Amino acid sequence: MIMQISNRPAAFLDRDGTLVADVPYLKNPEDVMVPAEVIEGLQLLREAGFLLIMVSNQSGIARGYLSDDDLASVHVRMEQLLLEGNIELDGFYYCPHAPDSCLCRKPATGMLKQACLDFSIDLSRSCMIGDSDCDMQLAKNFGIPGLLLKSERKSNPALATRVCNNFLEAARLALIGVA
Repeated sequence: MIMQISNRPAAFLDRDGTLVADVPYLKNPEDVMVPAEVIEGLQLLREAGFLLIMVSNQSGIARGYLSDDDLASVHVRMEQLLLEGNIELDGFYYCPHAPDSCLCRKPATGMLKQACLDFSIDLSRSCMIGDSDCDMQLAKNFGIPGLLLKSERKSNPALATRVCNNFLEAARLALIGVA
């Protein structure tokens, strides 16, 4: 684990089911939807000085379900929707590889390690927000709290530091350090 000290904590954010509504192998920008509580939660985190860093597995690229251009179009649309709420993400990290073929795919820590190289992050005040076991295992592997969002996915709440009803609740917990 990399420990850098700064005065900027990071909220590491899963994409599908966390920042945007979960659409399997999302490739159509018209299908991107950012829930209102996500915008509100991101605004709270930003106002508190958090870096907002997306980390996402995108094996659909390796599987041939979508192209790099499709993914870029989805991210442009997501950025547009976030900007409507006066939110800009500080970093976008994704793993395009098939499962078990790399060191960056969650729950491996490659994307978070790269973010720590790219930004000066206070890991002692940082957290991972996501809706899946791999997000929570990533948090454990990196030594940061994991805030699990309740979702339709079957998940193991024991992996999480806290289970949250929605993104806004997770953001509020991150702010008070309960994460």
